[in-house]
Amino acid sequence: MQSVAVNTMSKISIKNKEGQNIFLLLDIAKPQKGLAFVLHGLGGFKEQLHVQIMADAFKDAGYTVVNFDAINSLGESNGNYEDSTVTTHLQSLLDVIDWAKTQEWYQEPFCLAGHSLGAMAVTLYAEENPDKVRALAPISTVVSGELSREAHEKYKSDEFKKWQETGWLIKESTSRPGWIKKLPWSHMENRLKYDLLQGADKLKMPVLLVVGSEDIGTLPEHQKILLDKLPGQKELHIIQGSPHTFRELKHLEELKKILDSWIKKL
Repeated sequence: MQSVAVNTMSKISIKNKEGQNIFLLLDIAKPQKGLAFVLHGLGGFKEQLHVQIMADAFKDAGYTVVNFDAINSLGESNGNYEDSTVTTHLQSLLDVIDWAKTQEWYQEPFCLAGHSLGAMAVTLYAEENPDKVRALAPISTVVSGELSREAHEKYKSDEFKKWQETGWLIKESTSRPGWIKKLPWSHMENRLKYDLLQGADKLKMPVLLVVGSEDIGTLPEHQKILLDKLPGQKELHIIQGSPHTFRELKHLEELKKILDSWIKKL
């Protein structure tokens, strides 16, 4: 008889090298089939429905899952949203993995999944540490700073122009209504330093790309450019009718189905 994994979830706070608190949800599977880290996007947090869907897909497959709030996000971890960058997302991932290495459930290679800016961060890690990554799921990923800038200029031209002129992008959070997000132009300057296409040839592990057909930030055509650069087992799924963030039940259900199917093949 095949054993069934039993998960024990807990909320944990760890400290990074700067003494900031990073909060995470830890789901330990017993027995443990694998380990997965999940990272939300810009202005996101670990409890968002699409982020939970990503974590649940691995949990349901018997993986121990670490789903955490990056610093400078809208979650529980320390920091200010104004200071959020690709760099801080990546550093939070590095800090969480370093902590995980001290735990008895840690194992390599592990899986990485992320959404948007978080997807870019986990992919950058995989490009630098390909031997440590069993499989990679960058969902609605920012492919490069330059492509991201072009999308902003084309589809959000008034907003983008104001951001450049005033130095600030100010708008209310959809995920946390009433929360006003203020992002300085320096965020875009940081984003422009990164390009997943430059190291894509190192991503020889299985890679799953998913994006909404109506995504105007990390467009389906951006994902196809990245897909063509990937040398190994790869998939691209486009969820019809969905914008950048998956919120409707039918889109969330499709995302879960895609992830479940992909994880079973690992």
